[in-house]
Amino acid sequence: MEFINLKAQYQAYKSSIDKALQDVLDSSQFIMGSVVGELESALAKYSGAKHSIACSSGTDALILALMALDVKSGDEVITSPFSFIASVEAIMLLGAKPVFADIDEKTYNLDSQKLESSITPKTKAIIPVAIFGQMADMQKINAIASKHKVPVIEDAAQSFGAAQIQGENQVKSCNASLLATTSFFPSKPLGCYGDGGAVFTSDDALAEKLRYLLNHGQTRRYEHSFIGLNARLDSIQAAVLLAKLPHLDAEIAKRQEIAKIYDENLKSVITPFVESHNTSAYAQYSIRTQARKALMQKLESAHIPYAVHYPIPLHLQEVVTKLYPYKKGDFAISEMVSEEILSLPFSPFLTQEEQMSVIKAVNG
Repeated sequence: MEFINLKAQYQAYKSSIDKALQDVLDSSQFIMGSVVGELESALAKYSGAKHSIACSSGTDALILALMALDVKSGDEVITSPFSFIASVEAIMLLGAKPVFADIDEKTYNLDSQKLESSITPKTKAIIPVAIFGQMADMQKINAIASKHKVPVIEDAAQSFGAAQIQGENQVKSCNASLLATTSFFPSKPLGCYGDGGAVFTSDDALAEKLRYLLNHGQTRRYEHSFIGLNARLDSIQAAVLLAKLPHLDAEIAKRQEIAKIYDENLKSVITPFVESHNTSAYAQYSIRTQARKALMQKLESAHIPYAVHYPIPLHLQEVVTKLYPYKKGDFAISEMVSEEILSLPFSPFLTQEEQMSVIKAVNG
C-alpha cells in the first residue's frame, strides 16, 4: 500500500501526460516556454484570481509574495505555529520576525479570534495557512487585517481546489485575499513531477512586480530594477500540471468521498473537522489520538504507512528559538495537536480494500 499513490494517478492520465511532455521536448522551450503562460491562464481561470504567476516552488511563491510587499529586516509577519517550515522560512530569509497566533482546536487553522492581539505597528503581513486542505476563516481574517491596514497572503499550499462560502458567494482558495500562494509538490492536490508553485493576485501592479522578481528582478532583457530570484517554473512541470488540472475537481470529489468513509468508520480517534461553509481539498487525512505511539506501532505491524504532519510546532523549531524567545507553553493548542496528529494513507486512488485494512488496523 502506498501512502499517496502517485503511480496509479500517472497510469490513469498516462497518455495525456506523455503527450504533454513530448510536446515540450519537441519544442525545446524548457524555461519560460509558452506552456507556462497557458498554465497561468488556466490556473487564474480556475481560481477566479485575475493573475496567476507560476514559479519554481511553493516556498519561492511565499518568498516572492513577501518580496512584492517589500517585507524586510525589522518587519513582523504573523502566521500559524502549526504548519510546514516553509511559511516561517520565507519570513526569516527576508530578515523579518515570525509572530504567531495559535490555531483553532477543531480546524487546525489560524484562530481569527487570536489574531488581532498579535498585530503591532511592525506587522507587515499576515499569512494564514490553509492546513490539510481547508481554508482558514478568511472573511474574519481579512476584516481584521483591513482594520489595521495589513495585507494578507493566503498560504494555500495544501488547499488548491478548496472553496469557502462568504455571504452569498463561493470563493475559491487562492482568490480570498490580496495575495495567495500554492505549491505543486508531487503529493499536493494538484502536483507536478518535481517542484513548482504559483502566486495569485488580482492586483495588476503586484502581478507585474512578481513577474520581475521571479526572473532576477529583470524588467527588460539585461536590465534589472529589483533584487530578484531565479524562481522560474520549468516548462516540463507546467505541461504536467496542465494535463492534470482537468481532473482536479473529480479527484477532490473522490478525496471527499474517501474522507467520508474514514469519518464514518474510524473509532476512538478524532477525525478531521470541516466547517459547514468550507469544502476541503483533503491534502492529507489526519486524525488525532493521545495514543499516537501505540497506534503507529500497530500500523507498522500491519505494514500500513503513515506520516506525522507536523511533530514540532514552528515556534519550537531550533532555527526559530535560536533567534526568538519562544518556548514550550506559548501556543498550547498547536503543541497539543503536534503531539497527537497522525496522517493515514490517502489519495483519490486509495482502493476500498486498502481503506478497509487501514480502518481495521486503527480500530483494532
